Amino acid sequence: MAVDRPARSALVHSGPEIARSSNPNVSVSLSQRTLWFPLHLTEASALPTAQPSGASSTASVPWATMTTTSEIFIATVLSLAILSGCKSKVQTRNRLNEKQFPATILWAWERPEDLEFLDSRRFGVAFLAQTLTLKNQDVMFFPRHQPLKVPPEMKLIAVTRIESQKTTDQRPSLSPAQREQLVKLILQTLELDRVSAIQVDFDALSSERDFYRALLQDLRAKLPDDVPLSMTALASFCAGDRWLADLPVDEAVPMIFRLGADDRTIKDMLAAGDDFREPLCQRSYGVAIDEPLEMKRDASRRVYVFNNHSWNESSIGALNDGWLK
Repeated sequence: MAVDRPARSALVHSGPEIARSSNPNVSVSLSQRTLWFPLHLTEASALPTAQPSGASSTASVPWATMTTTSEIFIATVLSLAILSGCKSKVQTRNRLNEKQFPATILWAWERPEDLEFLDSRRFGVAFLAQTLTLKNQDVMFFPRHQPLKVPPEMKLIAVTRIESQKTTDQRPSLSPAQREQLVKLILQTLELDRVSAIQVDFDALSSERDFYRALLQDLRAKLPDDVPLSMTALASFCAGDRWLADLPVDEAVPMIFRLGADDRTIKDMLAAGDDFREPLCQRSYGVAIDEPLEMKRDASRRVYVFNNHSWNESSIGALNDGWLK
């Protein structure tokens, strides 16, 4: 989802009132709620890197003793079976269900949001926590500007929007150092009050997919095992492009709105009763409150809903009479 880039540093609020501070690294407790002020991008020490696992000295012994074609063939088949089992495990686990996230998640983008009226048993909130822009060798950091108020029991997903400069002389290098900085900044959003899941929103170009895959792999390796990792996905990725297969995420939310050139193709496909081919895209829907869809919805899938305006009781009523009816 494209967003307007913030022009100055600002803060994210969670609580019954709004507070400001001249110190950007402040955490204030009010009524058992925390007002979080995002860290400015600094030259802090790099995140610790994972130690190389290395190869066991005994692992190569059986291969050294294999002298016949049949033995090699059997070992190869067993290895493929093991890898196949690992792949299946990555695809089937859904930590969002394990954490009992509500069936409906509201995206709270870059605008003031007062959602204290919501029933936290029915709704969760995925809020834009920061926008990170890749430019040349740099990662430009833009934290959320607008306040967010939610009930104390609300389950929260911190969303990081990643953008890359497309101007010829500013295109990102997509270097390991940039990837490491992205991982570090995304992990910091997990420290926000009551955040229990992470979502990455990056409309990666074909040339950026290897970088994105490596980013998600690094991120998953550094997250606690029980923390859900979600990503958004262009609907075209889900319909006929298998590059999402085996990504280490719990879901890829298909964005079924603002489809551009793919609008008619995707909507006709869904209206005909067809589904997205990618299994990771068969766990949720990403829709907009102002774009009704003709499709048979799978009630077991989580629904993420985007609103171009701040949420209020009227828009929630419209949502209940529309998508959630």
